[in-house]
Amino acid sequence: MGALLGFDFGPRKIGVAVGQTITRSASALTTLRSRGNRPDWVRIEQLVREWQPQGAVVGLPFNMDDTEGVMAPGARRFARQLEGRFGLAVHLVDERLTSLEARRWLGRDATSLEAIDAMAAKLILETWLMDGTR
Repeated sequence: MGALLGFDFGPRKIGVAVGQTITRSASALTTLRSRGNRPDWVRIEQLVREWQPQGAVVGLPFNMDDTEGVMAPGARRFARQLEGRFGLAVHLVDERLTSLEARRWLGRDATSLEAIDAMAAKLILETWLMDGTR
């Protein structure tokens, strides 16, 4: 039991959240900008050191017809890299409609794309905390 980091992966931005398995709750942390079409591994490493998570949850894009979305291969690659670089157990979870839900939750604050990505990461992590820890 302990902390988990949640990620809403995108080629230009990655939303990040932190959560606890004990409380099954999560909080939006930040949105990281990619550097040269690569994740900001320096900043991710800082977050891993700071939070010392027992694992990570990465959103896997699905279409409404239950097929994987065009960003799914990138999200899977990112998940494998997280696992390999930091030795974390990485879980994938359906992230369908999380950005839309994040906009709804944020209301007026939804004009900030960074806030939307971080909130989407929170929702992705909460989905896993509710369904994936059985």
